[in-house]
Amino acid sequence: MDAFREPLPTRKRWEKLLPWFAALILAAGVVAAIVKLVPNTSGTTDTSKTENPTKVSPNPPKSVPLTKDARDVAGRFILTAVRRQHLDEAWKLSGPQIRQDLTYKEWMTGNIPVVPYLHPISVTPMKIDYSLKGQALVEVALVPEKGVKGSTDLFWLELRRVGKGSKAHWLVWSWVPRFAPAIPANPVG
Repeated sequence: MDAFREPLPTRKRWEKLLPWFAALILAAGVVAAIVKLVPNTSGTTDTSKTENPTKVSPNPPKSVPLTKDARDVAGRFILTAVRRQHLDEAWKLSGPQIRQDLTYKEWMTGNIPVVPYLHPISVTPMKIDYSLKGQALVEVALVPEKGVKGSTDLFWLELRRVGKGSKAHWLVWSWVPRFAPAIPANPVG
C-alpha cells in the first residue's frame, strides 16, 4: 500500500518543460527543411545514366511563315465558332481536340467547347508565337467595336495541318483564353 501513497509528479514541472520540448521539435523541423530545400554544394552529384534519358533532337524544326490558308482558317473559325454563327462551317474548321467527341448534331446546338466572344468585333490583330511546317500557335486579340460595352480579350489559337497531298488542310486544334474570361453574375438577360 505504501507504493500507492507516493505523490504523483506535479503538473507545474511538466508545464515548465513543455515550451522547451516544443522549441526542440521546432528546431529539428527547421534543420530538416534547410537540409531538404538548400541545394547541396559539396560538388558530388549523381552522374549515373538514367534508364530512359530525354532525347533532344540535334535539328530543331525550322520556323516558316504562316500561310494564307492557315490565317484564313483562323479568321473563319473566329467568325463562326467563336461568334456562334454558321456552326456548320465551324464544324469543318475544328479539329478533334476542339470537338471533344461531340456529334455534328450536338455541335449544331451551339453548346460547344469554344469560349465565345459575342460582342461586335472591330479588329482582330494576330501575333504569331510560332509557325512550323504543320503547326502554328497564334495569339489573337478580340477588340470590340467602339462604343460597345465589352473588353478586349486575348486568346491562343493553335492550328495543325492534317491530311496528305492534295487533301492536306489546316484545322483549329485549340482555342484557349490567355486570361480567364469574366463570368457574368446573371448570364440570362
